Amino acid sequence: MKVLETKRLILRRFELEDAAFILELVNDPAWLEHIGDRNVRTLEDARAYLRKGALDMHERVGFGMYVVTLKSSGESIGTCGLIKRETLDDVDIGFAFLARFRGQGFALESAAAVLEHAKSAFGLRRIVAIVSPANQRSIRILERIGLKFERVMKLPGDDEEISLFAYESEEPGR
Repeated sequence: MKVLETKRLILRRFELEDAAFILELVNDPAWLEHIGDRNVRTLEDARAYLRKGALDMHERVGFGMYVVTLKSSGESIGTCGLIKRETLDDVDIGFAFLARFRGQGFALESAAAVLEHAKSAFGLRRIVAIVSPANQRSIRILERIGLKFERVMKLPGDDEEISLFAYESEEPGR
């Protein structure tokens, strides 16, 4: 189901049929380095990951991560969306792309669209992002869509320090 469309991209809800794409994405070296190992090694693991993650979140809160596809070919190239974590007070925005699609502006294009959607469709005034301080590419994208560094923190049960970035609208419902 299509949720958003940009000049070059379509963002749609995940389906179990996206398991092969997820298997590739979550085992990408950059994902493993910056996001972490999710122990997804088989198509069945990938389907379980989708059920417990994106599919469940959409059912519970009405939003979640989306598959980012190329308008021109329909090929799945990454993921971008909103997450409501128990460990954060605010909804956070996240994105990840396969290596062959990085450096082409797709993350920026999709993240900007998701941020606007978060404000217009869900009335979110504050949106955050958590990122490894070493992930300078993602930090640049977050800053370009209007998020600002707020603080270094640790998520409960995690020893790694992460950076928290935030967007806060001054307009009610925007």
